[in-house]
Amino acid sequence: MDAPRSIVIVKLSAIGDVLHGIPTAVALKKAFPGATIGWIVEGRSADVLAGHPSIDHLFRLPRGWLKSPRQVRSLWRDLRTFRADLTLDLQGLLKSGVATALAGGRLRIGHARPEAREGSWLFSNHRVMATSRHVVDRNLDLLAPLGITVGQADFGMPAWPVSRERVRTWLEPLQLRQRPVLINPGAGWASKRWPPERFADLAARLWRERGRPSVVVWGGPAEEAIARDIVSTAGAGVTLAPPTSLQDLGELCRQADLFISGDTGPLHLAAAVGTRCVGLFGPVPATRNGPYGGQHVTVEPPPAVRPRWEDRKRDTQAMAAISVEAVLAAVGTAIDQASAA
Repeated sequence: MDAPRSIVIVKLSAIGDVLHGIPTAVALKKAFPGATIGWIVEGRSADVLAGHPSIDHLFRLPRGWLKSPRQVRSLWRDLRTFRADLTLDLQGLLKSGVATALAGGRLRIGHARPEAREGSWLFSNHRVMATSRHVVDRNLDLLAPLGITVGQADFGMPAWPVSRERVRTWLEPLQLRQRPVLINPGAGWASKRWPPERFADLAARLWRERGRPSVVVWGGPAEEAIARDIVSTAGAGVTLAPPTSLQDLGELCRQADLFISGDTGPLHLAAAVGTRCVGLFGPVPATRNGPYGGQHVTVEPPPAVRPRWEDRKRDTQAMAAISVEAVLAAVGTAIDQASAA
């Protein structure tokens, strides 16, 4: 096809999944600099896309939009005005398939089965069998029909000046002698959460053995309660983060030496903005979902402990099999690599 004038990317949620799609937008903008690129996205996940130089327009949707005829009609009208030549469904679910159909476009590219689920493949007219291992690269595989190959994925994340100033104002009075280590105990699935008492032990030992100050970040009341317990238990050298938007968190990550977390959106945000990460991966392998890039370190349980794929959301054993000693060793590796770099 000729160079598209307008492109729609469909990746609705969650935060980490949306971040994993950003290199696809960057590659499209590099290949077709004259094209206008829109992105259909749900809820607060849109905040990590706001201001991105490769994304010209956001079609922001509330969660549950597909159940609202009014929201569906509104999206259809907006997309008719946008007039996409090319649509890419990075998600492969029924709701993303519907959004792809509403966007239209002469070429509608999506994943082939089994990656595409819930009949979403019916809404694409060109289906790609992704062959890469990591989810970022699997999204980039969808560009093959356009003749686009990507050597190294580029996130090209924007700066958020208002959030940068807010973070600076909060950090300055702490008078930290070193850039902090950020600790994120939360995750969307209970099976991806490391025990809070181990995070507390880890933070205490980072201060006691390495002199490294920690900041515990959180999102929402339930995570705040866990974060407060970790700070209280760990004691000296550990600080509770203030409430943060996703953009605040991105700028806080830019002021940190290291980000330690299970598999969740904030971990992938930290990796996207260039912060070195230590990722704890229990039910899902890091080769597929780990923080993207060679500078990161991941910790995983023995293979025998990892659950079957269909049990990954219910598992309680995999994360429990990761020891504090193993995470401390990974932190040491990450710090040594940073010093060498």
